[in-house]
Amino acid sequence: MLKMYTTAWCPDCRRAKRFLAERQIAFQEVNIEETPGADTLVREHNQGKARVPTFDLDGRYFSSSPFDPVQLARDLQAELKLI
Repeated sequence: MLKMYTTAWCPDCRRAKRFLAERQIAFQEVNIEETPGADTLVREHNQGKARVPTFDLDGRYFSSSPFDPVQLARDLQAELKLI
């Protein structure tokens, strides 16, 4: 299952959620400000930065900050058969 680490205030997170919804891609949202340990996990996978959205796809972590729909499609393509 695809997990997306977000914050409530993040415009890139809103864009990424819309991107996924338009393609009917299921995901679990994890708000890093409300979920204990989520901020630490995101920082561990982003060189100490709390970059959101950060995605976890079967243990492979990547960020889409700033949001880039083309890059996000590439990052998801192999596993989810996009494009």
